[in-house]
Amino acid sequence: MIIPVILAGGVGSRLWPLSRQLNPKQFIAFSDTSAGADSQTLFQATLSRLDGIDGLAAPIVICNEEHRFLVAEQLRVLDIHNASIVLEPQGRNTAPAVTLASILAARHAGQQGAAGDTEPVLLVLPADHIIRDPAVFRHCVAAGARQALAGRLVTFGIEATYPETGYGYVKRDASGPERQGRNLSPAGSAEAFAVARFVEKPDAETAAGYLADGSYYWNSGMFMFTPDHWLQELTRQQPEMVSVCQAACRQRQTDGDFVRVSADIFAACPSDSIDYAVMEKTAAAVVIPMAAAWSDMGAWSALWDVSEHRTRDNNVVIGDVHCVDVSNSYVRAGSRLVAAVGIENAVIVETADAVLVANKDQVQNVKQVVQWLEQHQRPEAVNHTLVYRPWGSYESLAHGPGFQVKHIRVRPGAALSLQMHQHRAEHWVVISGEATVTCDERVFTLTANQSTFLPLGCKHRLQNKSSEWIELIEVQTGDYLGEDDIVRFEDVYGRVPTDQ
Repeated sequence: MIIPVILAGGVGSRLWPLSRQLNPKQFIAFSDTSAGADSQTLFQATLSRLDGIDGLAAPIVICNEEHRFLVAEQLRVLDIHNASIVLEPQGRNTAPAVTLASILAARHAGQQGAAGDTEPVLLVLPADHIIRDPAVFRHCVAAGARQALAGRLVTFGIEATYPETGYGYVKRDASGPERQGRNLSPAGSAEAFAVARFVEKPDAETAAGYLADGSYYWNSGMFMFTPDHWLQELTRQQPEMVSVCQAACRQRQTDGDFVRVSADIFAACPSDSIDYAVMEKTAAAVVIPMAAAWSDMGAWSALWDVSEHRTRDNNVVIGDVHCVDVSNSYVRAGSRLVAAVGIENAVIVETADAVLVANKDQVQNVKQVVQWLEQHQRPEAVNHTLVYRPWGSYESLAHGPGFQVKHIRVRPGAALSLQMHQHRAEHWVVISGEATVTCDERVFTLTANQSTFLPLGCKHRLQNKSSEWIELIEVQTGDYLGEDDIVRFEDVYGRVPTDQ
């Protein structure tokens, strides 16, 4: 049994302005904006490429509390209804996340398994990678499962094709049979080699040396091991991490598919990566080379690298874009026409509220822009004008002193909470669909071209009891229009008063 563990935390600040704190890169579809609902997010693609793996079990998704509804909705779109969504109270890097998954998986296997059942194997996958040859990926996973069941901790090394300085590297051991044998694989499977060492991101000269050497691979951040072997190795290296995670899991609460470990206990957990905590120190580490057309979506240059749709000038253009004398560039328009003239090797990304212009060789520094936005408490670091909620979405169309206009969409069968605002009144105009409205003691229905006024302080709710989406325009008026001006009385999603 192979249990996918999807690491879906992180912000992806180097892919700003498309990636934001509340809608990070792993939950975004980076394909052509005209692709519509058929395009998959990176998170969904990570799950979809698992199809065809023998013995695949329900996934465990590790994510931030604030992304839980994004995860749940994107799983629903894939028709995955048996996943466990583990909510980290706060980020502690990848080793604690995998430790939580290992503890929960081991307990579940102990409760469900019968004598003689094969021990479960965890397949740890970041949610933000692109793999264009999933057949090779699945072949390597099958080999990794055999290695994991043999007691080894497996990492997958990407066969380097150029001297990349943005990745860490892993070196295979080529010293011969005195170290378990050079090739640890059974005949007919993907090769597995003992790990000699892990190395950090190199400079250009060192990376060129690694490429020429031939025994270095890009460190993919993908792993396989059994829960018991991971916990045994981690206990040798960082026993405090294991004990804190075990205690946090003992105090967990389950809310539907959401698993919440104790925030107070987990706050004391050391922060460390899988590499540093175990893989660099254990004698049981092996690396399986993988040539699956892999890319770590760490920066805008990676989008340019992996795109198969280039113009004759080697540009990648997405959206309403017009280029004149432009070459080797990535130009993306999200909400309006973008025209570029006389540039090369550039990245231009436009959203409704921000525009990024960068040299393609400098896109790793986009993170500095996000840090500036955060220091100045700018909303562009946190949210788009389009915000997703468990019931649908809203988009801010206009705002000014004392007013804000939003476009609201509510999916079939969904409902907003029964709520009240202390500082604003609202006007609702239905564009399409059939809206059931509660306003204090009144409950009534609105259809297209009908409207209602919700005075300040009234208890109100918007419900969609039909099979079609509701679209409406909301006009807010008042002396304070912040999203935290909300008091909830009933909510089917278990949100606290200021959690939208």
